[in-house]
Formats: sequence, C-alpha cells, structure tokens
Amino acid sequence: MKKRMMTLLAALMAAGLLSAQAQESSGRFGGGVNYWVALDDIDIDNVDEDGFSYFITYKKQSGLFGLQLDLEYFDSRFQDDAYAPAAYLIAGNAIYLSAGIGWVYENDWADDPFYALKAGLDIALTKRIHLDLGVSYRVEGSVDLDDAIDDIDTDTLYLGAAVRFGL
Repeated sequence: MKKRMMTLLAALMAAGLLSAQAQESSGRFGGGVNYWVALDDIDIDNVDEDGFSYFITYKKQSGLFGLQLDLEYFDSRFQDDAYAPAAYLIAGNAIYLSAGIGWVYENDWADDPFYALKAGLDIALTKRIHLDLGVSYRVEGSVDLDDAIDDIDTDTLYLGAAVRFGL
C-alpha cells in the first residue's frame, strides 16, 4: 500500500510539472516556513510539542482549481529530523481551501500517510510574486516514541507562510 501511495504521489508531482511546462502560465516556485503544534499533550522529556518546519513549494493554478506540491523539512519533529513530501488539490484563488496527502520520512517512511485540510490566502504582491498565508490541520497516524508507554497521537495544527515566484 505504501509503495502504491508513493507512486501516486510521484505521479501527481510529475503531472503537475509536465502540465506546467505545457501551458503558458507555468506556475510558481518558492519556499516557506510553518509553525506547528501537536494537539495531543506529550509528557515526555526531550520531545518537542511544537516547532518550525521549512519547505519548498510549487503551485499550479488553472481557474478555480490547482495543484500544490511541497517538500517539507523538520529539524526536530517530536524527536528526530524528518522530511514530508505532500500533494494538495486546491479550490479557490485568492481565498482557497485545499486537501492533501503526504508521507513523513523519519529514519524510515511512516506506515500510513498524513491527510491535511488547509485554508489560505494567496496575495499577489506583484504580477510574479505571491505571498501565501495559511492554516492547516493534519491528521496523522500515531508515532512510537522511545520513551512513551503508548503511541502518541500526532494530529497537528500548522500556521504557515510562503513566497512563490512566477516562472
């Protein structure tokens, strides 16, 4: 199942890049930062319940619908560094809603994907530069931390900002 989902995620990324190259308005690349906080109280020493993550992002908008692809890096997600590739389907333009799926790599790929719902505001600063502000909720599987008696529920709230540049 995990291999199928990773293949689907890679196919979505490739399709987004190919469709961007095929059309005149090729999309926008950029980077951003998220502040995240775990919604479950974690009473374990040396485990962060909040922090920052950094990501590179690509967004392709066509009318009211779009595709967003992110690669996120956590310098300390709960206990370890992690990467999280994700793909989002977008509805809306300046004000938008999106739903996404991704996987976390933290010493190994997570057993299950995370699912995300996001609401955001995409502000055109110039014709080619956009500021994207958003809040998202990620439903994730549980994490088995070394010091925990039980697995920890890692549903997480994110507040983020990204700057994207048109190609």
